[in-house]
Amino acid sequence: MAYSLITFQDPGTGKPRAGLESAGRVLPLTDTVLDLPGHRVTLESVIEHWDKAEDQLDRLAEDSAGAGWLDYADLTVLAPLQPRQILQAGANYRQHVIDLAVSHRDADETEEEVRARTAASMDRRAEGIPYFFIGLPTAMASATEDLVLPGYSRAHDWELELAVVVGTRTFRVGPEEALDSVFGYTMVNDITTRDLVFRKDMPAIGSDWFRSKNAPGFLPTGPLVLPAKFVDNPQDLTVTLRLNGNTMQDESTADMIFSAARLVSAASQQMPLLPGDLILTGSPAGNGAHWGRMLRDGDVMEGTITGLGTQLVHCRDEVAP
Repeated sequence: MAYSLITFQDPGTGKPRAGLESAGRVLPLTDTVLDLPGHRVTLESVIEHWDKAEDQLDRLAEDSAGAGWLDYADLTVLAPLQPRQILQAGANYRQHVIDLAVSHRDADETEEEVRARTAASMDRRAEGIPYFFIGLPTAMASATEDLVLPGYSRAHDWELELAVVVGTRTFRVGPEEALDSVFGYTMVNDITTRDLVFRKDMPAIGSDWFRSKNAPGFLPTGPLVLPAKFVDNPQDLTVTLRLNGNTMQDESTADMIFSAARLVSAASQQMPLLPGDLILTGSPAGNGAHWGRMLRDGDVMEGTITGLGTQLVHCRDEVAP
């Protein structure tokens, strides 16, 4: 029986509670339900002590009609976990990079020339190493929290992404072994303020990901974490984002330049990855910069990735103090 893990607001105490979700039902994971000797039951402790938790959860998931289970629809689902580290892969979808190159082409170049040139450069890049930058856990939000659009810009953009959840301490592994270190997968919308990506006052410095990507709520995450054993192939999932009902992104993870395994391996060469860390794998074609349309007050984003549930985020303008 397939199942996922969530964090939700306990209806009785109002405090965060880990839950086992199966077929639209949720079992609160209390110390009496799940035995993790010496550890309080949280989604983070389940990940870190998966060797003790997995068999117990497998058995519990077989009885989703039993006593103690709640209806998922009745719960307030929170961001599933609080990682210590967030790594984000940039420009990792082939078609996305090609589309961006076309939108910024010189007047004397045709679209066909730019597409061919960029496609060739993507082939060369795939033989190199991924591009990473750091995200902040304080930017995380749940899959249904309103997104407050900061008033200092009108260029806030969406980027729905598959995120890898690290399962074990991982340092300098090869791509062949990298997926053994993965606990599971979740969904993240990596909101970006486009006109802050490059510092006009310091052009030689390059990208300013700190200011452009880390405002409160800029990483809607979840709603769930799906254990890796229920994902046959992370390169065969569909990433779809609809804005006010209109499909903007709809792409297979097969379009990644660097696979999930190669991203985990590459990230682990520089730093130890820790249980519960997130590695965002990049966003496919179809963000607002491509469509010439940024997020506005009243917009509704609906995000789905195969097997990872649904995000439903309402946008509203920041109210000046």
